[in-house]
Amino acid sequence: MKFFWFVSILAFSLALSGCDENVVYKAHEDIDDGLWYIKNKPTFKVEITDTTATYNMYYLLRNTLQYPYYNMYLTRNFAAPDQKVISNTLEEVYLSNETTGKPYGNGLGDLFDHKIPFLKDYRFQKSGIYTFTLTQSMRQNPLPFVMSVGISVEKVVAK
Repeated sequence: MKFFWFVSILAFSLALSGCDENVVYKAHEDIDDGLWYIKNKPTFKVEITDTTATYNMYYLLRNTLQYPYYNMYLTRNFAAPDQKVISNTLEEVYLSNETTGKPYGNGLGDLFDHKIPFLKDYRFQKSGIYTFTLTQSMRQNPLPFVMSVGISVEKVVAK
């Protein structure tokens, strides 16, 4: 069983570190024992240097098949380099089909990785370090079977 988890984590890490020159930032935080407590607020600091580009931003979520819901409510706090809050948003994301229970995302064994857009064609107003803080906003605390959460910030490339 430990070998399975090792291989799963290795595969997830390789997927996150794939070579993509448009990725400005990509990181995730593992959730201890797969139990995401409301007080656990993963924070990601993203340095933006190009304010002329537009960016797409994504949640990176990993859960097991045992995750008890088809959706997840997340609160995203987004702060500028001067620490002023740009937005504090509650969002519902879907991890599986509500009717069939079929998981969305990419699966490996009983683990599923999700890349869910939350901001598209966003233009940062000034260069500096922006802070994203994610909180689970479900009624259940801790929220079980959530293995990791993260974000990806990617430059939009004209086609």
